[in-house]
Amino acid sequence: MLFKMIRGVLRHQWSKMLLVAFTIALGASLATGMLNVMMDVGDKVNQELKTYGANIVVKPKDSSLLSDIYEIGEGGEELGASYLQEQDLGKIKTIFWAFNIVDFTPFLDTVTTLPDGSTAKTVGTWFNHHLSLPTGEELDAGVVGMRSWWDITEGRWLNEPDENAGEEIMVGTVLAQQQGWHAGDTVHLTASQGEKDVVIAGIFDAGGDEDQQIFGILDLVQELTGREDKVASIEVSAITTPDNDLARRAAKNPQALSSRDYETWYCTAYVSAICYQIQEAIPNCVAAAVRQVAESEGTILEKTQLLMILITALSLLGAALGISNLVTASVMERAQEIGLLKAIGARDRSITGVFIIEILITALIGGVVGYFMGFGFAQLIGHSVFGAAVEMKLKVIPIVAALIALVTMAGSLPAIRMVLRLRPAEVLHGGH
Repeated sequence: MLFKMIRGVLRHQWSKMLLVAFTIALGASLATGMLNVMMDVGDKVNQELKTYGANIVVKPKDSSLLSDIYEIGEGGEELGASYLQEQDLGKIKTIFWAFNIVDFTPFLDTVTTLPDGSTAKTVGTWFNHHLSLPTGEELDAGVVGMRSWWDITEGRWLNEPDENAGEEIMVGTVLAQQQGWHAGDTVHLTASQGEKDVVIAGIFDAGGDEDQQIFGILDLVQELTGREDKVASIEVSAITTPDNDLARRAAKNPQALSSRDYETWYCTAYVSAICYQIQEAIPNCVAAAVRQVAESEGTILEKTQLLMILITALSLLGAALGISNLVTASVMERAQEIGLLKAIGARDRSITGVFIIEILITALIGGVVGYFMGFGFAQLIGHSVFGAAVEMKLKVIPIVAALIALVTMAGSLPAIRMVLRLRPAEVLHGGH
């Protein structure tokens, strides 16, 4: 009898049930899309932010101390500053969170004398330096990825694999204008331990102090300064987890943590944990987070996730209101049928049970359709905003199912209350 009643309702009131299913599908699709994106957005937001610079700086331990006290420059030529070894740089990709290291590049700078007698800061670095790591991993690292916002106004990026890369430089726009230089010009540079004729491969606009500087490959500046295999600092771009209380305590003193907290902190991609692991991998170094960048990443991620939660909540609230209106209208249309059932002895519990089963069947259909619509919606967001697919999170399925069940029941409550208050005598005699 129960199944006949449900089948009859679905057959005779299919249009209203279809509207209910459509309303539920919309709510489920938005919830599915937002939850999948929210659970996958952390790495993607961080990946996007990585294109705007490093969030970790690594320096020699002695040089870092001298810089803090005497405010010496990165090159560290004053006061006999120490250096890192270029051969140790690959160890950055051997730490526990190696796959979170997106890019890194070393720096070594010096002051060079130009042909007109003036001086300019010349920076040696990697551009698209190829590394073959002991782990078998192959990667290209350097400023091409770390300074992707640079605008090449003349010429091209310096291509490090080229055989003549050591004979080329890139010049900032301000310095190029002051000297009247253009791409293709030959410039004579004189430094403390050598001199060299180099060709300008490109002129760039960085929008900062770099516009007054010269950039060449690391080997060039090492040759000009007599510091083979030496590096003054390393910039690292890493995907990190926003700091919490544990991360802040660990940043002050990891040794003060309990063994359990230490393990949790070490095995989580906090910026302080990655810095700590870099210091373990590279001898005689200090790795420090660029706090403005690291904190901005956490703030942006938290606000993005909060926005998605609010969108999900509002969509489910709208679905609940829509369900309430549609189910209530259905009950009003079936008032005489309900009154007749009560008159012949049907209990309120049985009648409400029928309504609940009907609406849950409709919710199941709408929820399944909405889930696949939402996953497609998530892919659309992923490709249009981040240029990558959003991973399907299986744990979203039970969450969406629970939310849809909750919203469906909440939306059905006004209709159920109407069923319980309905009096057979009034309905059947036209008093309702």
